[in-house]
Amino acid sequence: MFRVVIPARHASARLPGKVLRPIAGKPMVQWVYESAQRSGASEVLIATDDELIVSAARSFGAEAVLTARSHASGSDRIA
Repeated sequence: MFRVVIPARHASARLPGKVLRPIAGKPMVQWVYESAQRSGASEVLIATDDELIVSAARSFGAEAVLTARSHASGSDRIA
């Protein structure tokens, strides 16, 4: 049994809002979430620094938690 935590930062330096950019009609984070669900994980959670991502995640049925914007990396956001 394992869990998946997907770090999703909105304020990316190279492409802000990247995780919400649509790919074939869905935000990128939804594709990642759906793939993680198929992995057999007992829980899939999105950890993010922005309410827009929380709202988007909830709109497609994902659980999302708001983390600090000050996290330096995805690993810090997951911890």
